[in-house]
Amino acid sequence: MKFLDQCKIYIRSGDGGAGAVSFRREKFIEYGGPDGGDGGRGGDVWIETVEGLNTLIDFRYQQHFKAAIGAHGMGRDRHGANGADIVLRAPAGTQVFDEDGETLLADLDQLGMRVRLAKGGNGGFGNTRFKGPMNQAPRRANPGLDGEEHTLWLRLKLIADVGLVGLPNAGKSTLLAAASAARPKIANYPFTTLTPNLGMVDLSSNERFIMADIPGLIEGASEGAGLGVRFLGHVERTTVLIHMIDGTEPDVVQAWRTVRGELDAYGEGLSEKTEFVTLNKIDALDPETRDERAAALEKATGQKPFLVSGVSGEGVTELLRAAFAEVRRGRAEAAASVEHVDWRP
Repeated sequence: MKFLDQCKIYIRSGDGGAGAVSFRREKFIEYGGPDGGDGGRGGDVWIETVEGLNTLIDFRYQQHFKAAIGAHGMGRDRHGANGADIVLRAPAGTQVFDEDGETLLADLDQLGMRVRLAKGGNGGFGNTRFKGPMNQAPRRANPGLDGEEHTLWLRLKLIADVGLVGLPNAGKSTLLAAASAARPKIANYPFTTLTPNLGMVDLSSNERFIMADIPGLIEGASEGAGLGVRFLGHVERTTVLIHMIDGTEPDVVQAWRTVRGELDAYGEGLSEKTEFVTLNKIDALDPETRDERAAALEKATGQKPFLVSGVSGEGVTELLRAAFAEVRRGRAEAAASVEHVDWRP
């Protein structure tokens, strides 16, 4: 399945049906009168987050969505049928923006969320609504109201607990493949990963979290260099950032500073997230070089780096358990922040 995290759609809710002008004319009935029914309401346009989706690829093949119109009212006080609603299915983490691409209309960050994007037009009144002592035979009815029409942008920010960031070819995809059942493309050249990958890390029955592999960053990414910062939005919702650094790089400190600078320049709270500095590919280093580069990183970052190898698996479990401990703490804080209401029937 191809990955698509941004698309443009056009929606229109249904028009309301017109009211009817009708009079009761039946044999042997002494008193007739108006009996025109109201028109039906037009259908709404909704968007709902559902399970099993992690891309907006479905909206690449259909961009126009129109709800059904309401049926017209009829005689004998018959109400027109309401138009059927239309529901857009999207993955959790989808954001809805106005046509300008900047005004946020809805942020669907949980499964099962449902938001109305366009309200259907109300049906018109039939002439029964207008009868009275002064006008016992009204010959007027209201037309239905028009539906709403919008041009919207959908943007996806993947829901993940842990995000992998680093320079191209730092070993992020290799770590994701070693820690989960995900099978991202792995090759020995920069920008192998062109789209984000998700993997479920299963440490035990009670220790599970989602990890996202983000395409590599280079210097100037915040200004559009390389793949730019388009995919950094997918780690905005994460609790932990695992900063992967290629241990075979001659200057590991500069590699850390390059990505750290781009994260700070991007903003959106990435600078405030918990960061686990990780020296990767230690299987290719001799013990002396490993200790030297780990000490340099510790001095620059102020924390002891994790020493891992995605190929041999060395240190991977320790890193994942430390990440899960932080994820669990974040989940506990989020649960505690939810206001509980004492509901009584």
